[in-house]
Amino acid sequence: MNRLIIIGASGHGKVVADIAVLNGYRDIVFLDNDPEIKTCAGYSVLGPDTMTSELDGDVFVAVGNAETRKRLMERDKEKAFPVLIHPSAVVAKDVEIDAGSVVMAGAVINPGVKIGKGCIINTSSSVDHDCIVEDYCHVSVGAHLSGTIVVGTGTWIGAGAIVSNNINICGGCMIGAGAVVIKDINEPGIYIGVPAKLKN
Repeated sequence: MNRLIIIGASGHGKVVADIAVLNGYRDIVFLDNDPEIKTCAGYSVLGPDTMTSELDGDVFVAVGNAETRKRLMERDKEKAFPVLIHPSAVVAKDVEIDAGSVVMAGAVINPGVKIGKGCIINTSSSVDHDCIVEDYCHVSVGAHLSGTIVVGTGTWIGAGAIVSNNINICGGCMIGAGAVVIKDINEPGIYIGVPAKLKN
């Protein structure tokens, strides 16, 4: 298998590297714009993220910020961005997952789900039947999407948050950790609490 170039020598990058090995990658390198970082998870950090133009290999953007993931993936659009799925994740056979997305350990994705590009489906989260998770979203650790939900582009679902079924969440939202969403969200912003409300 090709070399995997991981952008982002951080904790998220470490997890991505671990999953990449489990997906068969053997040649892994990191790029990061902090010149002080020389290694990550035992792999070399070769230099800044602009080096993707000089290197051969698949690319994975392991950066938490949705806008940064989008910018870097669009910049390097001629590169191949793999889908990385931890072997312990449960993913129904008809699930569609677009390029550059990662599904981490213990996650469950049920039938009829569509996951966009550059998404993070984090550890022990769940996405139930017929959900649409648009590009560059992050479903955080232990968050749960009930059935038939649409999560708009770039939205972040915080750790342990719950979204009730048949809910639409627009793009550009941040759902706070532990929040419970019980009605549609049509305005970008930060939503916290039980039930989740727009933070003033």
